Amino acid sequence: MKLPGRLVLVALMFPIMGGWASLQAQNVPAPDGVTQTPSVVEKPNPLKRRLSDRERFQQQKDLKAELHGVYKTWLEQDVRWLITDTEAQAFKHLSNDEERDSFIENFWQRRNPSPDSPDNEFRDEVYARIAYANEHFAAGKPGWMTDRGHIYIAYGKPDDIDSHPSGGQYQRPMEEGGGSTATFPFETWHYRYLEGIGDNIDLEFVDTCQCGDYHYTIDRSEKDALKHVPGAGLTQSEESGQSEKKDRFSGGGLEELGKGPFSQQNQSKQFDRLDLSAKIMAPPPIKFQDLMQFMATSKILTGPPFLFDVRTDYVKVTNDTVIVPITIQIKNSDITFNTKDGVSVGKVEIQGRISNMTHKIVQSFGNNLQVDTPSELLTAKQKAASVYWASLALRPGLYKVDVVIKDVNNPDHIGRWTRSLNVPKFDDDILGHSSLILADEMYRVPSKEIGAGSFVIGDTHVRPRVSTGGAAIPPKFSRAQNLNFWMQVYNLGIDEKSKQNDATIHYEITNLTTNKPVLNTQESTTKLSPNAEQLTLEKSLPLASLQPGQYQLSIKVNDVVSNHQTEETAKFSVD
Repeated sequence: MKLPGRLVLVALMFPIMGGWASLQAQNVPAPDGVTQTPSVVEKPNPLKRRLSDRERFQQQKDLKAELHGVYKTWLEQDVRWLITDTEAQAFKHLSNDEERDSFIENFWQRRNPSPDSPDNEFRDEVYARIAYANEHFAAGKPGWMTDRGHIYIAYGKPDDIDSHPSGGQYQRPMEEGGGSTATFPFETWHYRYLEGIGDNIDLEFVDTCQCGDYHYTIDRSEKDALKHVPGAGLTQSEESGQSEKKDRFSGGGLEELGKGPFSQQNQSKQFDRLDLSAKIMAPPPIKFQDLMQFMATSKILTGPPFLFDVRTDYVKVTNDTVIVPITIQIKNSDITFNTKDGVSVGKVEIQGRISNMTHKIVQSFGNNLQVDTPSELLTAKQKAASVYWASLALRPGLYKVDVVIKDVNNPDHIGRWTRSLNVPKFDDDILGHSSLILADEMYRVPSKEIGAGSFVIGDTHVRPRVSTGGAAIPPKFSRAQNLNFWMQVYNLGIDEKSKQNDATIHYEITNLTTNKPVLNTQESTTKLSPNAEQLTLEKSLPLASLQPGQYQLSIKVNDVVSNHQTEETAKFSVD
């Protein structure tokens, strides 16, 4: 049989190549007289070759088989409404359980409001939400799988719920066309603010099957049980003959509310409703992680510095607990504003944390500060400043406070502030006092707001006037303003016989230019609160009579019963 020439040539060369390889292996002279060093022949790496479609399909099948038990449950149930697509894909491509455990730990850590704390508040809150959803929203399927469960797990408890569990008679608001109808069971959840979504968010859930499975809808007419019943459940426009019920289904819009005084307005907001739906169904954003990096790594700022001022105060609660209000002031002229539809909006992300001497984070705080104004008033608005306030409960001791802010409309515009924080200890047997706060706003709050809300200390709204340019520069007031000041006095002595205190409080305002007092007055604690060991001083003085200049307020307390004295001063300027 005659072989092809190529095969004959290969066959003839094979013994020669085999002998040549043998010579190389023995390191003996080659036929040409040159000694050769043995070398390693590289073989192709089968792991780097391109996979066929069949092999790729089998690999994906094997990967899915590996995601079993707790890892499958974690991905498809525990974090289903929280995990981003990128994170989910990364998790699916991990090769072993050790990598998956590490991924899960990092997943929760990225969302931990206190990264150095052994407890993860966010993780604990999520599992508490899942338990609540399963208990309250189950409807032929676990509560976490329902739309209400989804929103509750992702965003927490709404600030308000308008619930109609039986449906029935319903008087439509004019925004929905007015008139009376009957509805399926429905609920409207209201959130005052959702990070990354906006303010005053209303979400509507309707149970059209009347089986307890409320689904999220952007069509407010979906709850109308008489929508497809001729002549029933008419809107105000339909009742008056200005439109017909069939007109509801001919517009082609998202909602079938019918014609009415708000029809044009509803149509213009259709894209807003679609945008809200897309945002609310997406995983919640990971809050302020870029700002946390600046605090954790001392990262060098690359853009122009974003300057701001910070004031800290101290208010006693108990011997072991002190309220530390932190007030952050930002000049509006330093904020980047975007103008749309005649409204200029600036937004600043604020993130802060408190750490102890061992660098352990003990508390963190943060939120968005939004400034908006009609565009024609922007110039005037930029001459003012905006203030953010956080109230922290800390034990007496030495801490470090880090604050980072970011201009949302100019992401490279970032500012950082770091200082030590010495929280004082208030002893029971020593006359003491809180910080002396000079405020540009001060008034009593309603009973439901006592102890809660921004700038609220006890039952009083106290917004501190923050110095611009550092603590060494006194805060400024105008002559048209009042000088409001607030201070608490602790551990007043009580006479054993009369069961009353007896102390004199001396107020003095001194002109620092002339060094002469412009106010000198005093009052007795027996006329303010005779039986109290603790006293709150709240005063408001008009500044119209003062000439522009530098002043100092001094408050001295002389306790006759305990024979103790204490004094606090604060400087301010008048323009």
